[in-house]
Amino acid sequence: MPLPDSPENNHLLAALPQAEFRQLAPHLERCPMRLGETLYRPGERLQHAHFPTTAIVSMLYVMESGASAEIASVGNEGVLGISLFMGGNTTPSSAVVQTAGISYRLKADLLQEEFNRLGNTHHLLLRYTQALAVQIGQTASCNRHHSIEQQLCRWLLSTIDRLPSREVVMTQELVAGILGVRRESITAAAAKLQRAGVLSYRRGHITVVERVGLEAVVCECYTVVKHAYSRLRAGGPRRQSRPAEDGYRQSSDVRKSQLG
Repeated sequence: MPLPDSPENNHLLAALPQAEFRQLAPHLERCPMRLGETLYRPGERLQHAHFPTTAIVSMLYVMESGASAEIASVGNEGVLGISLFMGGNTTPSSAVVQTAGISYRLKADLLQEEFNRLGNTHHLLLRYTQALAVQIGQTASCNRHHSIEQQLCRWLLSTIDRLPSREVVMTQELVAGILGVRRESITAAAAKLQRAGVLSYRRGHITVVERVGLEAVVCECYTVVKHAYSRLRAGGPRRQSRPAEDGYRQSSDVRKSQLG
């Protein structure tokens, strides 16, 4: 089994054949991500793609008024920066870290070069993009047709699916911003679930006590998206883990911070 912050804990990287993984491995830069860090903003030219391992990133659409809502989230199942291989170098959305952790980044030109080889990486990234499109569409439908309690359950389940524990480090205010609703609505929904014994809450920490309880409340959107990513992972077997000394580089910023 790979270590939690190993590149192979990212499902896309783990699904690559050994030959293609070896081509990318020396260029993967290990990057710690802080809660609330903005990776890119609308209209900015993307310099890197990010493959999260333990971090989770929200893709947010920001309105002219400054209000925002999550259109999708990316964790260890995927990659941030699909516009790099889908014909553009910018994106209309923002990407903000919702769960601190580790990601491995790859320079834009290297990802584009590998994609243009039309090999396994090309097909894997296209299948991932299809799954991401399912998530974006289902999120839009969920936000329009389902209750805030159901949206909260969907978000919690999709978050803990990517984490080693059932605790989410997140204030209700931040959750409200991600879902694009009033904080008071999240407080009311969380309180209802807490009274039912489904979750517990202390400031900045939400713990899922009874997963079955969330699954009983959540709408079908959670299952639709989960199945889309399950089909993606079913496309090929995971490789055996590789030793850490395979040559993954830390970003220059990380190295500088370690040096003082």
